[in-house]
Amino acid sequence: MSLKYAEVIGDPVVQSKSPLIHGFWLDRLGIEAEYRAVHVTPDGLSDYIAERRADPNWLGCNVTMPHKQAVIPLLEEMESDSKSIGAVNTVFRTPNTALRGTNTDAQGFLEPLKEELAGEHLFRMARILGTGGAARAIITALSGQGFTLVVAGRNPDKARSLLDELAPDGEHHAVHLDHFAQPTNFAFDDRDRCFDLVINASPLGMRGQPELAFDWSHAPPGSIAYDIVTDPQETRFLQNAKTAGFRTIDGLSMLIGQAAAAFEIFFGARPPREHDAELRKLLSQ
Repeated sequence: MSLKYAEVIGDPVVQSKSPLIHGFWLDRLGIEAEYRAVHVTPDGLSDYIAERRADPNWLGCNVTMPHKQAVIPLLEEMESDSKSIGAVNTVFRTPNTALRGTNTDAQGFLEPLKEELAGEHLFRMARILGTGGAARAIITALSGQGFTLVVAGRNPDKARSLLDELAPDGEHHAVHLDHFAQPTNFAFDDRDRCFDLVINASPLGMRGQPELAFDWSHAPPGSIAYDIVTDPQETRFLQNAKTAGFRTIDGLSMLIGQAAAAFEIFFGARPPREHDAELRKLLSQ
């Protein structure tokens, strides 16, 4: 008897850690199912969806670049989170066999911030470095949590258009990425009861990519540094933040958080999060 299965698709996809994460949870829960990685090119996306739609054992797929927006016209339904973000990272079957798209990136991003977000603040500000697909989810997530946003990119016009599209309410700001590269002597006001984030939402600092130029004099006291890059786990961005005395959150936190939401959709069970420390060790090897 063939096993039920889910997949991750992308171009490329060999670097994806999703099979390890989902496989780890399936093994711990004793669920007889599989999770695979499949290389799907842009030209092959439509055929892939058509083939899997006809396979009753297929539970759905996670969607990585460059398919997060291209897959949308191939689906019958979209959940509100994917509509607001304008991208899909998870496709699954509904009870009436329609294919529905959702996005677990925002949920995964916010997961390690739950304790702070549960508190009351006089002011919340996030500096978001990057204007790609991940930034879309992060802008949407944080604007919904009452943050004033500063989005920095190589093209400030793109940063502005993202804010206008995804967070039209509020006085948000768009700047050039270089704005944060050089030291500043700006005197920050009293940050008591303020919540400040500095987020690398770009591929900069990833293995094989240039480093992200960010001077930590731009971060208010008490800021949290958050890097969505997963390889290396501790980027230069996070190392410099620690040296400057800031708390850090690495990319595995978001990766595991968004995978947990997708796992429950695919396999109908909550992943065993009590084993996160062991999972992190495996992901770091």
